[in-house]
Amino acid sequence: MKRVLNGLQLFGKSLFAPILLLPIIGLFIAFGNVFGNGNLAEYIPFLKHPFVQNIGQFISGSAVSILQNLALVFAVGIPIGLAKKDKGYAALTGLVSFVIFINAMHQVLKLADRLVPTESMQSSGQAMVLNVQVLEMGVFSGILIGALVGVLHNKYCDTKFKGVMQIYSGHRFVAILAIPSAMILGVLAAEFWPFVQNGITALAIGIKSLGSFGFLVYGFLERILIPTGLHHLVYTPFLYTELGGTEQIGKDIVYGARNIYFAEMADKSIPVLSSTVNWDARGLSKMFGLMGAAVAMYVTAKKGKKSMAKAVLLPAAITSFLLGVTEPIEFAFMFVAPVLFVVHAVLAGTGMMLLSLLGVHAIGANGFIDFLLYNLPLGTTKSNWPMFILVGLFMFALYFIIFRFLILKLNLKTPGREDDTEVVVEQVPVQTTKQGTDKDQNSSPVGQTIITALGGSENIENVDNCYTRLRLVLKNPDIVDENLLKQTGSKGVIKSGNNVQVVYGLNVKSVRDQVDSSLGGI
Repeated sequence: MKRVLNGLQLFGKSLFAPILLLPIIGLFIAFGNVFGNGNLAEYIPFLKHPFVQNIGQFISGSAVSILQNLALVFAVGIPIGLAKKDKGYAALTGLVSFVIFINAMHQVLKLADRLVPTESMQSSGQAMVLNVQVLEMGVFSGILIGALVGVLHNKYCDTKFKGVMQIYSGHRFVAILAIPSAMILGVLAAEFWPFVQNGITALAIGIKSLGSFGFLVYGFLERILIPTGLHHLVYTPFLYTELGGTEQIGKDIVYGARNIYFAEMADKSIPVLSSTVNWDARGLSKMFGLMGAAVAMYVTAKKGKKSMAKAVLLPAAITSFLLGVTEPIEFAFMFVAPVLFVVHAVLAGTGMMLLSLLGVHAIGANGFIDFLLYNLPLGTTKSNWPMFILVGLFMFALYFIIFRFLILKLNLKTPGREDDTEVVVEQVPVQTTKQGTDKDQNSSPVGQTIITALGGSENIENVDNCYTRLRLVLKNPDIVDENLLKQTGSKGVIKSGNNVQVVYGLNVKSVRDQVDSSLGGI
């Protein structure tokens, strides 16, 4: 079980490379729609000009093309996340393997005379991928190939041969293994994917049969799995595969809540967004709910400790509201009052259920800035975004009332309510050193402190990071000194098998750089 959990943690981390890129693509689509769809022209007259309209449509149309090639993005991105070293070679192998995979599948369909005419592809479950006709697997094909290449790369990239075979050592040997493996997977996919597709369809129908309650379950799971790092495995299929819905938009069949949203956003003929986009309404608790929780924790702080609580809660709450990065505020109460985290997960799902019941189809998974860019260009009718804000204000009040009651009733030790006998560890500011080759950089005191707290360089097998966490694989996680890590700015430590996550917040990249440079100097 521990090995399975470790594998899922590593796989969940690998999804970050493509997932963190897609919101940027979404911003360009939204930016293009601000100028191109004309909904704001009545308020901003210059948007009526044809030149401005053409520029906007050019930007959004160019960015939307990524949605048609998401499988390729995942096939290249996942090996980057999984690879412990030589990430560039892993990505290149992923690209090559994906092209081999879809062509192998095409050849099986061709030899079996199963290819259908272009006009019948959608109804037959087939599609064009990189100008190759294959079974419609969506992003699953990229995830499958990316995971395969990542595993092969880590296991065989250090393989060495001697003599004339030396040229096939290392990453070349990985390619030798990955290419025939991709061919075999192409054959298996051609034969067995229709059965998998039927299973996915049945699961999607089952979830939809729950109605609005399905959104509550989904929202609860997406939040409650935050400590394990497995929450990415919950929302990714709903955003980018058939689990999140299937819609015909124009001549195209679009899969997944996020993809459907972007496609419907760009289509002027669609007056109201479909309800499938509600799977991407996870930002309600991030923007409003956690703000209410932060206020509740502040007002319940002891008089002499309100300034300390404010210093912890204010930047964390603003980060969650504006950017949708919740770990800093969630980790402020997750460990000291886990009952509040369970309540938070239930309320997050409740908010999503309310949006469904009220017919609100606005999204804002990455905070208020994204919410404005994605929804304002659509006008008030298409997504009903004003109601999203009203529901958000209601959730703010609900979070505040429940959190305040539980904190006082159960005497929970949230920020500012610690016992006076507790030792408060003073944080050492994380330095933002510049990249370089100076010897001083290679002996960063913060990096050295973190390495020491993790049990020394000999205890560290792998170092990586996501949006807010330093993610590590340690030989012995039990010797981690959490108090010492707090001195470097750590907001919490999560252990799961040999995987250890240290939460730092948005400055985690600077922390990662200092750890890497210090490891290089040892």
